Amino acid sequence: MGSDSDWRVMSDASQALTDFGVPHEVEVVSAHRTPDKLIAYGREARGRGIRVIIAGAGGAAHLPGMLASVTALPVIGVPVPLATLDGLDSLLSIVQMPAGIPVATVSIGGARNAGLLAVRMLGIADPAHADAIETYARELEGVVEEKNRRLKEAL
Repeated sequence: MGSDSDWRVMSDASQALTDFGVPHEVEVVSAHRTPDKLIAYGREARGRGIRVIIAGAGGAAHLPGMLASVTALPVIGVPVPLATLDGLDSLLSIVQMPAGIPVATVSIGGARNAGLLAVRMLGIADPAHADAIETYARELEGVVEEKNRRLKEAL
């Protein structure tokens, strides 16, 4: 994440990864304040065994795109809402990448979905992750059915 203040949003990605047993790291890397660290982090990530990067940033939100420009790994961008513009500026900064530098982008504040998307990506090569996501999807179906039942009983 670009700042430790982004943790209030990005902790949801970390929790999703933890829920699925995916080892991960948490790091503050600022595109503007620590550019050398950003470049080193992105270039060395694959060699360290990282398979997906989730990058959350607010405001100018250059972190996800800059990481995507220095690694072959998939990068998932999380627009972090700030006090001004409610994260729309972050969303547009992350989603409007130039041709050749793709960044998958989730909703404003959608860090949990970023974690789930990372697990799905890992599931391409790891059947255990794919199975866990399928189980999770079935559990979501059950949650919706239970909510529907409660709603009908309350009418």
